[in-house]
Amino acid sequence: METPVKRQLTHDDIHAAVYGGAVLGGGGGGFVERGLRTAELALRTGVPELWTVDEFAAEDLTATVALVGAPAAPDPQVLPTHLLRALELLRRDLPRELVAIHTNENGAETTINGWFHSAITGLPVIDLACNGRAHPSSVMGAMGLHDADGYRAYQGYAGGKPYAYVEGSVAGGLEATSNVVRRASVEAGGWVGVARNPVEVGYAVENGAPGAVSFAIELGRRFLADGPAGAARHLGGEIAVTGTVREYRCEQREGLDVGVAVLDDDARTTLYIVNEYMALDVAGARRASFPDLITTFDEDGQPLASADVEVGEQVRVLVAPAGNLLLSRTMYMPEVYAPVEELLGIRFAPAAKVLADA
Repeated sequence: METPVKRQLTHDDIHAAVYGGAVLGGGGGGFVERGLRTAELALRTGVPELWTVDEFAAEDLTATVALVGAPAAPDPQVLPTHLLRALELLRRDLPRELVAIHTNENGAETTINGWFHSAITGLPVIDLACNGRAHPSSVMGAMGLHDADGYRAYQGYAGGKPYAYVEGSVAGGLEATSNVVRRASVEAGGWVGVARNPVEVGYAVENGAPGAVSFAIELGRRFLADGPAGAARHLGGEIAVTGTVREYRCEQREGLDVGVAVLDDDARTTLYIVNEYMALDVAGARRASFPDLITTFDEDGQPLASADVEVGEQVRVLVAPAGNLLLSRTMYMPEVYAPVEELLGIRFAPAAKVLADA
């Protein structure tokens, strides 16, 4: 186990966390500028704290704080007040006290999930994510709770501009409550802030990705020092392809961005998107597939979200193997891939051998 650590998050952590998260977002996980603004606001508002998992008893109750929606949605708004409202709605319904919070995933906005909540409420953020990279579905970030007999999910949500604002709380089965929140994100204009899925810390440690926030911060420092190539080396990956986008399609389906980007290189490189990059084909062969990390950078070497890709833009594509990431066990559950594969019309779930070895 790690040596227990409680530390205050500082301004020195902000850029590293957001940019490291942006790399680990794999095309999703939110946007850099919004992540920087939210993190700065958190530190102006209070003193968020990051605690390692060993600071908690195994039976302490934690919950996930997250953003749910389609990154390319045309009219979204999630304010810090919405994040707090979602947490308030969750805490109101819980059968016992919440001791801490943790993020759902790593991404430009999602790595810093919980910082604002912590600054206001005093709840510590655990150095843990449901998954150490960004993922498109709530079930993928639920640490296997969909497979836990008798688990009762609680979710609070809030978001949207004044004319589209929605908030609420829902309890019941995991997939049913996740579907309600996904639909709420559509009604809100594309995004809602969510607080959900209370579990004991011991369960989160066993089924999630302990150390994920520190992992993102360390990666971010390497990226800020050495750019995309440095990030690739840090992850044991490579810049696999460079090319100009010749074709890009993206549509919102079931509250998710679904699309494809094709480069102009001789290999007709193709990236498949469901919020994040799900698969990379080069010369007609599969080069990488989720949960491998596939991340794009623009011509200035900045992380480029899949929702921001444009025809005529030159991009670099980083590929890093899943084995070098901190991943939840849900990444090796084939059933969580089926809805995403159906949206794209391709197969990319991990092979049976990988599933058996995970």
